[in-house]
Amino acid sequence: MPTTPKTPEERSAVRTLLRLWPYVRPVRARLFTAAFVAILASCVGLVIPLVLKWMVDGPVADRDSAGVWLGALVLLLLGLGEAVLFGLRRWLVARPLSHVEAEMRAALYRHLQRLPVAFHDRWASGQLLSRATTDLMLVRMFLAFPLTFLLVNGVTILVGVIIMLLQDWTLGLVILGPAVPVIVMCVVFEKRYAEVARRAQDQVGDLTTVVEESVLGIRIIKGFGRHRSQARAFRELSWTLRGTELRKARLLAVIWAVIVTLPEVAVGAALVVGCVQVADGALSAGTLVAFLSTALALRWPVESIGFLLAMSQEAATATERYFEVMDEDVESAGPGRQAGPVTKSDGLHFHAVSFRYPDAPPDSPPVLQGIDLHIRPGESMALVGATGSGKTTLTALVPRLHEVTSGRITLDGEDIMAMSREELRAMVAVAFEEPTLFSASVGENVLMGADDSAGAIELERALSVAQADFAHALPDGTDTQVGEQGLSLSGGQRQRLALARAVVGRPRFLVLDDPLSALDVHTEAAVEAALREVLAETTALIVAHRPSTVLLADRVALLAEGRITAVGTHHELLRSSAEYAHLMSGADEEDQR
Repeated sequence: MPTTPKTPEERSAVRTLLRLWPYVRPVRARLFTAAFVAILASCVGLVIPLVLKWMVDGPVADRDSAGVWLGALVLLLLGLGEAVLFGLRRWLVARPLSHVEAEMRAALYRHLQRLPVAFHDRWASGQLLSRATTDLMLVRMFLAFPLTFLLVNGVTILVGVIIMLLQDWTLGLVILGPAVPVIVMCVVFEKRYAEVARRAQDQVGDLTTVVEESVLGIRIIKGFGRHRSQARAFRELSWTLRGTELRKARLLAVIWAVIVTLPEVAVGAALVVGCVQVADGALSAGTLVAFLSTALALRWPVESIGFLLAMSQEAATATERYFEVMDEDVESAGPGRQAGPVTKSDGLHFHAVSFRYPDAPPDSPPVLQGIDLHIRPGESMALVGATGSGKTTLTALVPRLHEVTSGRITLDGEDIMAMSREELRAMVAVAFEEPTLFSASVGENVLMGADDSAGAIELERALSVAQADFAHALPDGTDTQVGEQGLSLSGGQRQRLALARAVVGRPRFLVLDDPLSALDVHTEAAVEAALREVLAETTALIVAHRPSTVLLADRVALLAEGRITAVGTHHELLRSSAEYAHLMSGADEEDQR
């Protein structure tokens, strides 16, 4: 996990849950109304013992059958009123709370889109998924039930205790005897349960990650026959989660036993004392019936404290996990710093650029250091280097997927840090070595690289450039759904669609990370021929490993250990750079194989 959960001593459940207020505020009127209705329903229930007192001391004692029937009618009406009020409360909260959950989920999704790539590199996708599903479900359940009934039951207990004390204060003191140990147990339970609840929800995130990775990597698992080892690993995580859930259950069983047993003992003691007082004539039978009925009516509000506290702690943990993501700093939408002097038609220029990953040790060397590279307007520059030299990292700096640590990058003389990300990414198109497609149609995947006005003409042109005409032979043509990650297509097909997505918007600047690596020789040649026309109209930086890809570019830059060590044409570097010649000779041999 990228974050360390706070211990119960470091966080307050109440303070954490108060962070939900901005989402609850728009529906506060209905929630407050629902709480008032629930309190009213509980208070109606407390009137029933008073009616019983009247019936026992009045019509029953006087053998007045008409009065008994009248009392029964009143009791029936009170019971119906209580049921209707509780039903009204549920109706009041259903729609607004589904709205709150939907708004929180939408806010989380929007926030995830704006978080930097470095964040997504650190966080497991399953942890993010569990926050958007399980955690938000727990929050909704808390707002629907525990939040209301902690208030309702508190008011009910207070009103009930006052009624009992007014009826007979000595019996009231007997009933209140267990209050102190119950409160102490609740405080201890809350702290211990918070820790276990956090651990369980983190383990659910880990389990979700394993499931997601297993589904996405099912071809690897089957190809290497690792289904048994994966099943064992999953089972171990499942049993770990089971152990944590059992510990939660044990804690809940202990607090439930205490909360149920002590009040029951108190009610039994009050019954004995009350019967003695009735026998002595110090207390009327109706008063004892009303007192005991009130005490029994408070059993549910008291006994529910345990699981209401448990649900509240789970909701507090879920809220904490939700805001761990929401509190992460997003990519700035506007200018990051003052731009330098603008020189129009200056192309793509790296000025003494250095980069170190944010989570790298402070004493580690930067991945890139002192990069000075100028790609002239309309020029194509191939970027060549050994594995691990920093080629992909350098290309990721242009669209600001990562921020430069020092130095600056300019597009036509304007510092990219002075541009909004929307403006920058409208100018720069990218195609990565590992193409990512979405569960959408072929056409929708390609047109993601263009503005909303792009249509069939732009789509056809892009497919033609990328030699992706195979799309028309799919069952539904360009409307064919490609499936999750585009795994229904071959690697070369996915790569050609990714290339089409990069060129569809006719970008001013094009960044390609080894875009032809999955293509066969004949398809590669056809794509290169069409791509030359595109490159003539744009300024491009191309990560290349094959000589055929290098030859697409006007010049070549050699990157070694995070530094640009040579720049020139392909033939110039073959003569002047032994390292470049070695890289290309290895590529030649690979192509021949």
